[in-house]
Amino acid sequence: MDSKKLTARDYASDQDLRWCPGCGDFAILKQTQMVLAEIQADPAQTVFVSGIGCSSRFPYYMNTYGMHSIHGRATAIASGLRLTRPDLNIWVITGDGDSMSIGGNHLIHLLRRDLNLNVLLFNNEIYGLTKGQYSPTSKQHIKTKSSPFGSVEKPFNTLSLAFGAGASFIARSIDREAKHLQEMLKRTNEHEGTSLLEIYQNCHIFNDGAFEQFTDRKAQKLNAIFLRQDEVISFGENNEKAFRFDGLSPRAVDKANYPAEELWIHDESDALKASILCNWVESNPELPKLFGVIYAKKQSNNARNMDSDVLDERYVNDLIKGRKTWSV
Repeated sequence: MDSKKLTARDYASDQDLRWCPGCGDFAILKQTQMVLAEIQADPAQTVFVSGIGCSSRFPYYMNTYGMHSIHGRATAIASGLRLTRPDLNIWVITGDGDSMSIGGNHLIHLLRRDLNLNVLLFNNEIYGLTKGQYSPTSKQHIKTKSSPFGSVEKPFNTLSLAFGAGASFIARSIDREAKHLQEMLKRTNEHEGTSLLEIYQNCHIFNDGAFEQFTDRKAQKLNAIFLRQDEVISFGENNEKAFRFDGLSPRAVDKANYPAEELWIHDESDALKASILCNWVESNPELPKLFGVIYAKKQSNNARNMDSDVLDERYVNDLIKGRKTWSV
């Protein structure tokens, strides 16, 4: 890499951006380029692999290596690349339809295997590229071109799905919170193992305003919890609410009525509490949505073992040339 300090512009390609005006993808692209500049990522060692969807045009706009692959299979292709080139910094770009529908099987097994790569899941709760059908994360009863009387299906709980698949890093951010998104992108890149960062992304054309309750300053206080390590999980108009455990059952309480040590203090390495956050908090429509790092396993043995043990070149050669092969 050239010794000169790279800027965000150095990570931008010369391709015209072909997203709809107002699309949240613009913001995510900009913040990603800024983060890569901040960490001085080597463009020659950085790869973006995408599937199919609006978000999947992302590799065209990055001045790095990249691949616009096939529907739902970006995770599989990125896995193969990671196994053969463990020296690369690999990012998977996918959407809620691409990853949770046709690519759902590949996603859960990537999380289970815990290869060392980063997944950015753009969630706009709609199929945008195919012009407005409901997706696996669309809210129940939503009226779309494929559900004119309202969808009868319950949406996937993305965080719960990731945790159940054994993800070692789970986080969420949103397109319009630039500083928070940058922070989450950096944390995603720092983690050893598969990092899943879900990003709420506004589709201005087919699902506009779906996340307005999390970006409007007044509504955000009531509808969003921004998690901070070693801090009390607070919410409410004046952060007056918190969670307190009654045995193993959490409940929302007024902070003023309890000392801080009796309230739920966020520990992103605590798997049990992460499970409760992913399942109980996220599934309760009366509670705010979570943003920040929900779970971060401190060390991932799989990420090391898959790179060092399974991929020994001698092992691969012996497998190909050994007695357990035959010609047809």
